[in-house]
Amino acid sequence: MPLRQVLIAPHTAIETVHFPEEGFVSITTDEPSGRVEIGLIGQEGLIGAAPILLDDDRSPHTHFVQMAGHMLSIDVAVLRAEVERRPALRRVLHRFIQVQFVQTAQTAFANARGNTATRLARWLLMCHDRADGDQITVTQDFMSFMLGVERPGVTAALRVLADGGFIRKYRGIVEIINRDGLLDLAGDSYGRAETEYARLIEGRFEPNI
Repeated sequence: MPLRQVLIAPHTAIETVHFPEEGFVSITTDEPSGRVEIGLIGQEGLIGAAPILLDDDRSPHTHFVQMAGHMLSIDVAVLRAEVERRPALRRVLHRFIQVQFVQTAQTAFANARGNTATRLARWLLMCHDRADGDQITVTQDFMSFMLGVERPGVTAALRVLADGGFIRKYRGIVEIINRDGLLDLAGDSYGRAETEYARLIEGRFEPNI
């Protein structure tokens, strides 16, 4: 899946859904006033799960490749047939949809309560969760675009993170060097969806936040 490839266009019938094996995909809401990211999916999930498994055939949101990688794809009709035939598959995919809902709600919380540095720390943690290694290929313009803030605000937030020893910034690359520091800065804007994923999909523990 090449960088910036649109996998699902808004208000367009979905014919294929995708399981990323490497890289990750942004879900954005696109309005005349601009575009903002509302979700992020990597190898933990399925691109197009919510509309297809909730008896719709399209999404109002754009799903595009934010970090290039590889994916497996399956025809919508085949997936629906398998879900009907395999209750365990239906159960785990419905649980993933619930995790997506939680992630979107947590994004709304972060946008309402966090400053730009806090929101950027959360966003970098989410990218780091899905990246292969500590380096994330991203420009300041793209971070501004995803967070819905002006570029000077992103520049200032990156300086806060770099001065705190949490990241190193190169041209077109952010390297995570202190994840614990990012976690402290992000605070309760990060972790709810991740805990729910561990509980619902991995069955690892009950939520404690």
